[in-house]
Amino acid sequence: MSLHPVTLTINQQIFQCTVNGSMTLLELLRDELHFTGVKDGCAEGDCGACTVIYNGAAVKSCLILAAQADGAEIISIEGLSSPDGELHPIQSAFIQSGAVQCGYCTPGMVLVTKALLDANPNPTYREIQTALSGNLCRCTGYAKIFKAVQLAATLIKDSQAIHAPVEIISHD
Repeated sequence: MSLHPVTLTINQQIFQCTVNGSMTLLELLRDELHFTGVKDGCAEGDCGACTVIYNGAAVKSCLILAAQADGAEIISIEGLSSPDGELHPIQSAFIQSGAVQCGYCTPGMVLVTKALLDANPNPTYREIQTALSGNLCRCTGYAKIFKAVQLAATLIKDSQAIHAPVEIISHD
């Protein structure tokens, strides 16, 4: 068994690890580093429960070898809320929309939503369907999840509008 040194940034914290060549990023995150919001649903890339944001893109961590993640920047569900515990607007939208049912798929769905809205702040319904197509939910029937994504886009836009600089025009 070959061992590999890996340095990665997870939720803005640097981690240095030694991993064996067959360990997946999912196993490193969940089993070794205890980011338990990263779920092990199938370990085959089918369900999306293990989704994280990896260098800006939503990926299934079970499909990436931990050794390949050397130098990567990763966001797990644990890194989405603010340090003081305030929920991210996407998390709030999922709660407000009732899109959390059993909660098992929710971290992956939320992170896919973040990656989508970071790339496209105003997605169409079809673009939302496409983005979420690799993540399975056995409880909600997806309608509430799609509603949550639409609400999240609105909440984020409203939040940005509130924090936008105000231009003062002088009438001298």
